[in-house]
Amino acid sequence: MLKTRKQPTPQRAGFVAIVGRPNAGKSTLLNRFVGQKIAIVTSKPQTTRNRIQGIVNRPEGQIVFIDTPGLHEANSILNKQMMREVAAALEGIDVLLLLADATVMHPHSDSLLIEKAQRFRGKTILALNKIDKFPKAKLLPLIDAFAKAHEFAAIVPVSALTGAGCEDLLREILKLLPEAVPYFPEDQVTDQPERFLAAEIVREKAIARTYHEVPHALAVSVDKWEESPKLLRIEMTLNVERDSQKKILIGRKGEMLKKIGTEARKELEELLGTKIFLGLFVKVAPDWRENPQAVRELDWHTQLEALASGQAREPREDPPHNEGEDSSDES
Repeated sequence: MLKTRKQPTPQRAGFVAIVGRPNAGKSTLLNRFVGQKIAIVTSKPQTTRNRIQGIVNRPEGQIVFIDTPGLHEANSILNKQMMREVAAALEGIDVLLLLADATVMHPHSDSLLIEKAQRFRGKTILALNKIDKFPKAKLLPLIDAFAKAHEFAAIVPVSALTGAGCEDLLREILKLLPEAVPYFPEDQVTDQPERFLAAEIVREKAIARTYHEVPHALAVSVDKWEESPKLLRIEMTLNVERDSQKKILIGRKGEMLKKIGTEARKELEELLGTKIFLGLFVKVAPDWRENPQAVRELDWHTQLEALASGQAREPREDPPHNEGEDSSDES
C-alpha cells in the first residue's frame, strides 16, 4: 500500500540587525542567542564600535544576527563611523530587531527607535529588554505605548541577562525569515576572526578598570599572532590619545596593565583552549578619534584586509611596557 511521503519542513534563513540605544543590552542578547561570548559587554556606553555577526542555528532555520553600535549623536569621526556601521547593517537585512531598555522607557515609547522602524521597509520586531528589573504592572502600558506609535510585527518582552522571553523572540523572528538554505556552516558562530575577538576582550578588561575619557579614547590592535602546538603568542597595542590616559592604563609600576593582561589572558585561554603569552603595549596616538585614517586603520575589517595583502603594521613609536606583559609558563 502506497503512503503519502511526508514533506520536510522548509528551512528558513536570513539576516537580522539588532538596533537600539547604547546600553540597551544588544551585545548581551547576541551572546545569549549564540550561546557563547562573541561580543564584549561593559557598563560603559558605546562599547560596540563595529558590526558583529552572530549565527544561530535552530531546527527551523538559521538566523544571522548583526550587532550594531548604539544609536547616539555622532560628534566625532569615530562616532560618525559607528553610525555608518548601523546604516550599513540595515542594508539587505530581512528583519529589523529594535531593542529597548524597558527600565528607562516607561511610560513613553522611544521616538528615535520609532523613526528607525518607520524608515525600514521590511518587518520590524520590538524587544523590550531588562524585564527582570521592570515591574510587571508597568509592562502592559509600555507595550501599548509602542503599539500605538508603530505597527510592529511583534512586541516581545525579554531579559537578555536571564534568558526570559528569548526563545519566544527567536520564534517570532524565524516566522518572518524567507525560505532559504543556511548562509553559514552549522558549526560557525561568528564572522569575526579570533584575533579581533581577542583584542576586544583586552579592550573590555581595560574599560572595566578605567574611567572618565579613557574607555572612549581606547582602541586595541593586534601586532603579533604566532601559533605553535603548545603556545599562542599574542602582542597587542593599546592606543590612547593623551599621555595622562597612558599613565592611567599602565598604572603605578605597571600594575594596572598587568591586571588587565592577566584577566584577558585567563579568559582567552579558556575561550581558545590553549596556553597564551600576552604582551601588552601602550601607545599615544593623539586625537585618533578625529583622524579618519587612524579610525580606518584601527577598524578590524581594515586590519584583516592588510593581513590578507601582506602589509605589516608600522613599528611602534613607543617602547614596549614590559610591566604589562602577562603570560602562561612556556615550559
